[in-house]
Amino acid sequence: MDRHALHTALRTAGVADGHYFIQGVHEPSPPPTDFLYLRHAPDEPGMWEVGAYERGTWESITRHRREADACTHLLRLLTRT
Repeated sequence: MDRHALHTALRTAGVADGHYFIQGVHEPSPPPTDFLYLRHAPDEPGMWEVGAYERGTWESITRHRREADACTHLLRLLTRT
């Protein structure tokens, strides 16, 4: 799965647009107060970061070498029941 497929899966699952940010694919504007995110790690080229944004702070939960692994992680976080 890549970021575009992740976005499609989240929309299909009915996850509200304001609950997530996917760099280069789904970047709500203006940004919500808090959300989960997937982006390139800003300080480590080639790594993907999954985390939570809250009150202006990006907090990494985990990093992945493969985009597919990061996408799967974010999907699980947003579709848990």
